[in-house]
Amino acid sequence: MIIPVMLSVFIYVLDGTIGNVALPHMAGSFSATRDESMWILTSYLIAAGIVIPAVDFFSKVFGRKNFFIISIMMFTIASMLCGMAKNIEFMIFARILQGFGGGGILPISQAIIIESFPKEQRGAATSVFGMGIILAPIIGPVLGGWITDNWTWPWIFFINVPFGCAAAILSHKLIEDPPYAKKQKNVKIDSKGFFYLTIWLITLQTVLDKGNNADWFNATWIRWTFGVSVVACILFFHSQITNKESLIDLKVFKDRNFSVGTIIQVVIQAVLYASLAILPQFLQSMMGYTAFLSGETMMPRGFGSMLAMLITALLSNKVDNRFLVMIGLMLLGGASLEFAALNLQISNINIIIPNFFMGLGMGLSMVPIINLSVDTLTNEQMTNATGIQNLLKNIGSAVGTSLVATMLTRFAQVHQYMMVGKLNDLNPAYIERLQSTAMSLSKYTHQSVAEYMAQYSLYGQLIKQSNLWAFMDAFRVFGVLCLIIIPLLLLIKKRKEA
Repeated sequence: MIIPVMLSVFIYVLDGTIGNVALPHMAGSFSATRDESMWILTSYLIAAGIVIPAVDFFSKVFGRKNFFIISIMMFTIASMLCGMAKNIEFMIFARILQGFGGGGILPISQAIIIESFPKEQRGAATSVFGMGIILAPIIGPVLGGWITDNWTWPWIFFINVPFGCAAAILSHKLIEDPPYAKKQKNVKIDSKGFFYLTIWLITLQTVLDKGNNADWFNATWIRWTFGVSVVACILFFHSQITNKESLIDLKVFKDRNFSVGTIIQVVIQAVLYASLAILPQFLQSMMGYTAFLSGETMMPRGFGSMLAMLITALLSNKVDNRFLVMIGLMLLGGASLEFAALNLQISNINIIIPNFFMGLGMGLSMVPIINLSVDTLTNEQMTNATGIQNLLKNIGSAVGTSLVATMLTRFAQVHQYMMVGKLNDLNPAYIERLQSTAMSLSKYTHQSVAEYMAQYSLYGQLIKQSNLWAFMDAFRVFGVLCLIIIPLLLLIKKRKEA
């Protein structure tokens, strides 16, 4: 049972990040800008987020096992379409379809694994599940970089096909539904709630992805779109509270462990996906790394996560899980702040060490917090609870990925504005550097041309420095976010011992 479940989880989560290092290559193939290419990542996450709350309904209509297999096959077919895409529009369509298929995989897998173990062994069960959740996004850039450099980027999607088919076949043979997860009759869907949810997430993602280019709320259409998103969000949650046959059961939020644990997981997920989105960009655009080399530098995260899996498996039932989460968040915050101190004269070791500790922190924080958040829930609540939790985590991932692109642009503009005033004739350091550069270039061209080229060269260095500082500021935000949520752990009840 574990094999097909974890295989499907792995390929689903893997596809959230495997395209990160190939994004410049895909953007080039489609003649798309960097901002436009980010839709390839975020459309996948939002599409999955739309389906996740309806997982409980579809599981009752088709039977949980059957819906799980349908989700795997839809994901596999969409993966093939992604590899066949010839333009950005078709790629986004295929990624949305892939997200729809993948949306059912994660919550059902989490519910199946947790239900398959007695309550006293949930720590070990969640460690197994957490391994796929944490390792897949970290292995994604490495595998994606190697495939992109040695084959072509479409193969990062084509490789899902045989694994998806294997997961579907094994799921059919090995998985059995418990009585409460079997196909039910006369099941009704909350159509209004599903409609409001869809409008909310689509408009929210449009604002996040297009807001920066449109100058945010200075654009009328952004204000209207955001207003529609806010109204749809309010109507969605109102419908879930008032409708007896709601899409999701919000009563689960009465459980304090679940509520606080979900908030912490959303922040961790946002930091994970945002950092995985910008670190390869930093290494390729600023440091000149190849796609594979930039992905390879992410491998230490995997080693750190594997060590964390071992530690949590050994200690989860022996020490307070809140302590493990606290250590993990401190490591995450510290590693992010270490990235914020990088420069363009670094060596690989300056990337490897923070990456290792980031992976270690991710594993130590994510697995125990999953345990704590579902520890006081019943098996009957599990499918609904994991659906809600994964919906919010998907939104966190998409929001983090979108906002970090805006952060990079805005921070770079701020630093450029602050530094450009230094490029004037009253600055002795600038004049000295300008004359030195012009003198060197005058050996190869006319003096007037050399002076123009020197000015252009120094301005190019200013742009590069402002972009560097923007990356560092983004990592600084990640670090602060991880540290400020640590006090929330005081609100979580200590996990019950077996």
